[in-house]
Amino acid sequence: MDPDLPLPYRDRMKRSNRRAHQAPDPATFAPQATGGDLTLHTRCIGVLPILNRLIQRCQLRETLWQFLPSEDRRQRIDTATAILLLVRNILVSREPLYGIGQWSAAFVPELLNLRQDQLRSLNDDRVGRALDRLFDVNFPEFVMAVTQHAVAEFQLDLSELHNDSTTVKFYGDYAEFDQPQRRRGKTTAAIRHGHSKDHRPDLKQLLYILTVTDDGGVPVYFTTDNGDQHDDKTHVPTWNLLRELTGRSDFLYVADCKLASAANLSHIDREGGRFITILPKNRSEPKRMKEKLRDDPDSLRWELLYEVVDEDDVLRQRFKTLREEQLTADGYRLLWIHSLAKAVSDDEGRVKAIQKTTDELTALRKRLQSPRSRMPDRRRVDTEIDTILQRRDMSELFNVEVLPEEQVTLVQTTRGRKSADTQYTRVVKLRFDLTWQVNVESLQRARRGDGVFPLITNDRQLTAEAVLRAYKRQPIIEKRFSQLKTDFNVAPVYLKEVSRIESLLCVYFLALLLQTLLERELRGAMAKSKLETLPLYSEGRACSRPTARRVIDVMESMSRHRLQTNEGVSLDLYTDATPIQRQLIELFGMHPSTYGRR
Repeated sequence: MDPDLPLPYRDRMKRSNRRAHQAPDPATFAPQATGGDLTLHTRCIGVLPILNRLIQRCQLRETLWQFLPSEDRRQRIDTATAILLLVRNILVSREPLYGIGQWSAAFVPELLNLRQDQLRSLNDDRVGRALDRLFDVNFPEFVMAVTQHAVAEFQLDLSELHNDSTTVKFYGDYAEFDQPQRRRGKTTAAIRHGHSKDHRPDLKQLLYILTVTDDGGVPVYFTTDNGDQHDDKTHVPTWNLLRELTGRSDFLYVADCKLASAANLSHIDREGGRFITILPKNRSEPKRMKEKLRDDPDSLRWELLYEVVDEDDVLRQRFKTLREEQLTADGYRLLWIHSLAKAVSDDEGRVKAIQKTTDELTALRKRLQSPRSRMPDRRRVDTEIDTILQRRDMSELFNVEVLPEEQVTLVQTTRGRKSADTQYTRVVKLRFDLTWQVNVESLQRARRGDGVFPLITNDRQLTAEAVLRAYKRQPIIEKRFSQLKTDFNVAPVYLKEVSRIESLLCVYFLALLLQTLLERELRGAMAKSKLETLPLYSEGRACSRPTARRVIDVMESMSRHRLQTNEGVSLDLYTDATPIQRQLIELFGMHPSTYGRR
């Protein structure tokens, strides 16, 4: 291209590391150019066509239109478009609401279902009002409708569902929302202090409850609850909604120990459902087994379930179960499982706890020996010791002895300088010293119970191995929570209106659904094409389980370049796809020659 040809760049891409592309030969454009200056408009295509295909297959736009209240015709950008634009933004780059307009201007507007003239109307106020309108939607019915479309389109298996909850943190007082509020005929959840799963008890929170499939960990339902709500109170309403969603009651419901209350289990069992969960430690059955393991371990007979060996034929995991199955007090199957990895982890945790307890006892001893020690009372010393030992349940493992010592000092009772006639009074002050040792016998007894945990189920047909494997798939939901709080940065939340907060959490559910479906579709296409890896990492390194984030990053350089004259004549040119980009486009069932073109 002629270096003197004026090509002012307008609306540059926000990110400075976008790949530069060569402009077309002016001879190609010359027939349309009537002598006016040329302007180059560069817009990103990125992963948007892939996301749009998933949005279309899930019928998100149609479902939003079905549930949203009637639209004000004066709105230049309809609510469904604004909500789906926010979903794309969360998936691609997670910009704050006030940056939505600038972020959107960097992309081909048609791929965001926008016109160029609508970009000026796109700002945080418009997105906020869209969240207000989304709040008017009946969330349970809307989410179930979205999930039903996804299930039908992607053939999701709903025979096994995993449920768990996390907390969403909030900075600020939020005193107005300590109690549930009425907003346009709906009751909001209360933002309160509660048991923080992020270990931030100083911040208020909401409870975010999620259910995913065993088939790829696809989210199928979410709801929110008060920040101080206990998890054991959420399972019955969640299970009832999942029964309505699946149209059946015999799906396998897997959750953590909060499910194992008598009310929860009896409801699911009575309604014909199936469950798998872990029995809490405070139940009588685990206490009796703990005593049995410590006092008479040789009387228990274990049998191997399965082992996990790595590429170097090194044993990484081994699972065993008691040969004789037991029943809980409620009559459900009780399976005792021994995990080799958990036994190692339990022992390592105990060693760390012993070391920390030793450090705290050492610090206490220094305080007692200090000249400024303020603990002359034996009862206070004993209280401090009990607090240290009970903090990590070390009372049985440590033998601590308190050694009283009398410290005698002479105090002058007469005035004046010291002399041969000065009189003194003998003052005795009681001080204490500590000595301790780890009880080796108790330590050995404690290690006998390492790695053992109880699973309960009401399914009489599943083998012990099948029950264990189903429960071992529970961490897949933790992956979804991790994506919420890292990829999407869902917490902490800074919005001030609780109705918008609940709407935003619904938007995050839609984003999480699309991200999971993207990964599931790509991995399924790789399996059909018999591809074990894709070169998605830096320097073309192989990736066996591609994530949505890697796909988004790899597709980032795809762009459209529009040369336009002052007379309005334009020519569009598109970035040539790299080999890995072409491969990804084809794996998603699209053609590279039409990618990003509408």
